[in-house]
Amino acid sequence: MHLVKNSTITFNNQAGSAWYALYTRHQHEKAVAKILSTRGFEVFLPLYFVIHRWKDRFKQLSLPLFPCYVFLYGKLEQRPEILSTPGVYFFVGSASQPAPLPQAEIESLQRLVERRMQLEPHPFLKCGDWVRIKSGPLEGIQGILARKKNSLRLVLSVELLRKSIAVEVDSSVVERCLRPDWTVLSGREAEVAFLT
Repeated sequence: MHLVKNSTITFNNQAGSAWYALYTRHQHEKAVAKILSTRGFEVFLPLYFVIHRWKDRFKQLSLPLFPCYVFLYGKLEQRPEILSTPGVYFFVGSASQPAPLPQAEIESLQRLVERRMQLEPHPFLKCGDWVRIKSGPLEGIQGILARKKNSLRLVLSVELLRKSIAVEVDSSVVERCLRPDWTVLSGREAEVAFLT
């Protein structure tokens, strides 16, 4: 089970296996990840840390970067067993078929979590320049460049979930790049692409 820290995702090259997003009951992500992990599934639950203040104390909490979602590497034949897990509502995808996530998105998320960067959830962005980090420990990661106050942030999006996270970057280490081929076109962009 990959909840946080320096865990490395091992991509099992089993035929028919892929990464899927599971939609879970609110605040049951950690329990679902633990149950699925004990059942032998490869699970990834990226977390971030926040300091919460009560009247009498402060406490550091670990919260899911993508609330109500857990990532699972498996086969569609295992779907009934996965859906019988307490707290799991459904696979993310169309009504008839779960949609697999691009492995590149999961690998990028894993690299950010491994580096213990200051991560935080970020509103999903569709417009903006696609950039690639050209040097440093995050070299090769692509995302949308956004500005927050006086700093630049790289926004990494999981298209299927319509969720994003942001990490602060220095403008000198990013370069504009083409939209990656694993991104999904939606809405007006898909119409324009279809017409041309």
